[in-house]
Amino acid sequence: MNWQTVTKTIDLGDGKVISIETGKMARQADGAILLRMGKLALLATVVSSKEVREGQGFFPLSVDYQERFASTGRIPGSFQRREGRLGDHEILISRLVDRTIRPLFPDGYLNETQVIVTMLSADENIESDALAGFAASAALTISDIPFDGPISEVRVVRKEGAFIVNPYKEELEGVDMDIIMGATEENVMMVEGEMSECSEEDLVEAIKVGHEVIKQMCQVQNELRAEAGKEKREVIPVEIDEALMQQIADLAKEKIYEVAKSGSEKHERKEKFKAIEEEVVAHFEAQVEEGEEMDKALKSNVKEYFHKLEKKVIRTMILDEQVRLDGRALDEVRALNLEVDVVPSPHGCSLFCRGETQAFATVTLGSKLDEKLVDKASGLSKDRFLLHYNFLPFSTGEAKFLRSPGRREIGHGNLAMRSLKMVLPPDEENPYTIRIVSDILESNGSSSMATVCSGSMALMDAGVPIRTGVSGIAMGMISDGEKVAVLTDILGDEDHLGDMDFKVTGTKDGICAVQMDIKVDGLPYEVLTAALHQANAGRNHILNQMNEVIAEPREELKPHAPRIEMIHIGKEYIGAVIGTGGKVIQEIQKETNSTINIEEPESGDQATVTIYATDKDSIEKAKNWIKGIVAEPEVGEVYEAVVKSVMPYGAFVEFMPGKQGLLHISEISWKRLESMDDVLSEGEKVKVKLTGVDKRSGKFRLSRKVLMENPYGDSGDNDGGGDYRQNGGGGRDRGDRRGGNDRPRNRGDRNRNNNNNRYRN
Repeated sequence: MNWQTVTKTIDLGDGKVISIETGKMARQADGAILLRMGKLALLATVVSSKEVREGQGFFPLSVDYQERFASTGRIPGSFQRREGRLGDHEILISRLVDRTIRPLFPDGYLNETQVIVTMLSADENIESDALAGFAASAALTISDIPFDGPISEVRVVRKEGAFIVNPYKEELEGVDMDIIMGATEENVMMVEGEMSECSEEDLVEAIKVGHEVIKQMCQVQNELRAEAGKEKREVIPVEIDEALMQQIADLAKEKIYEVAKSGSEKHERKEKFKAIEEEVVAHFEAQVEEGEEMDKALKSNVKEYFHKLEKKVIRTMILDEQVRLDGRALDEVRALNLEVDVVPSPHGCSLFCRGETQAFATVTLGSKLDEKLVDKASGLSKDRFLLHYNFLPFSTGEAKFLRSPGRREIGHGNLAMRSLKMVLPPDEENPYTIRIVSDILESNGSSSMATVCSGSMALMDAGVPIRTGVSGIAMGMISDGEKVAVLTDILGDEDHLGDMDFKVTGTKDGICAVQMDIKVDGLPYEVLTAALHQANAGRNHILNQMNEVIAEPREELKPHAPRIEMIHIGKEYIGAVIGTGGKVIQEIQKETNSTINIEEPESGDQATVTIYATDKDSIEKAKNWIKGIVAEPEVGEVYEAVVKSVMPYGAFVEFMPGKQGLLHISEISWKRLESMDDVLSEGEKVKVKLTGVDKRSGKFRLSRKVLMENPYGDSGDNDGGGDYRQNGGGGRDRGDRRGGNDRPRNRGDRNRNNNNNRYRN
């Protein structure tokens, strides 16, 4: 079959050539694109229902990014051996695409729409996350689905002072800024990323660099649409009943304004607005003839227009009067109440309250065995720093079923995790697996930033040696094209009123992470920079109050927190520490009540041994045991040995962990011993001296008698006792003990006789 394909390419330099192709795969979708870069291949498909569901009042858009294990030549490790629900990694990429494209569907388009991006082939040196948005947008652009794009997404990193767009994986080592951004040709739509305490100006510069490349990617999509695009569906614009809108304004505008300006709390304000809405609805219901019901469409329009009016009144109040819903100034942070060590049992905890938002964070310290195993298409990996965010229904006064974390919870937790990991000690200095759990107990704006603050304090309370504290703040912006109001520490009600909302986290020295969603066209970079500086002031205000509660990590862990120590041993000793079938390491763990993990070095000759226990004594006991196993015995040193077994010719003793030798009967006492009866017993402790090591066999020569006073002086007259094995002290020689000439005098004689007999036969 001859495929009718159309392909466009874009060269980003440095061998980074991206192609987008349509016409070969998934031809029954409304739009399908195969994106290639190197060995990477992403299939993006879009489908939208032809009709709107009856009663549909919102735009049902779903975006899913998924990775096929076959793309890397792997079979899933799950029990079913097939891909399951999307992993956190896939969900986070899905969110990046969703947040960029969602605002670009026209108002009034309510057809159910699904975007699916599938990784068919992976490239070990190319990240797919930034390219998923490019592929999805291209599929939407050539489809008949109404879409005010195209858009694209790119990754921008800074390495050694230079910006790199869509870097290879090998280029990510050593970067101090890593962001993914999405934009149209004209406007930036979304920014998310992490950085090592950069300045506001550096972040804006990175956005500018990325936007220039996105413009080229959008032009390529327009070229593809010109050759292979479908005619867009007609969208019937939603008509506004201006007369009805005016009636509602006459009834409710002043009342809404009074409530908005009253500075009342969340629930009180919500109830007052609800009461005004019910009054307006009742006004129109009163006009219906008796015995009839109010038209459903009219009732729906009345409620919709009321909320539009409510939004307009509040926005105008903020822009014109610089007054906010709770009475604060535009740059004012709500009252803070902070506490650490709230409850006794966690290894660290804190309670962070900012206005009507409250986060309770706990820290748990675990061993390397507690690491999270992540099974992705790209391979298995492990996470030693975990942050789980839980948005509990009672935090907003609602009764709902408790469910597993949704995409919002995963996204918020990821943002907080990326913020706090920037101040963690390096892995080689931190032996712990760290888990933070943030439970949102109250919510009225930016619980994710409350999680960052409470998580930072909980880490310090746990004694984790983080470099410094991290705070975060949520910002909003409202603009009418002429006036601009930037809001610090936005409320939940202010979150969806504005044209931009963004979250910024950082230390006193700079930004650690950022997440922006921009809904307004033509946002000047100067305004963005000013907004980031206002966020900086808010962050530092919060951080200063956090420092008044706890400014540095505790010097000691909590008494009930586990202790972990790391020691290094030569990799040739790994087998000795583990023992045959794990016998030695299991004995150490059992006797010391500890957990031990050994990591072989990827390079070099030193292995890392991590010892995990609940008290210092157990740690020391296990550590000394292991050190004893790997220590080299020194000739001339005296050791306290333990008798392991008794034989007729002496006793085998362990004088160092894992080091045993024969204490011969002749070396036990200066007095000659006829037998081992009642001389030594198993488990008995005895001091011995290492007198030598046999060069051939490596066996240890041990003596007890040399530590005793010789009752015979230097004459050696000890009745032949003791040193006959070494032919000393006047004792019998080896020939005497063997019975003189009854046996062949040497091995050669025996061999000669045997050979003669063989030849005779």
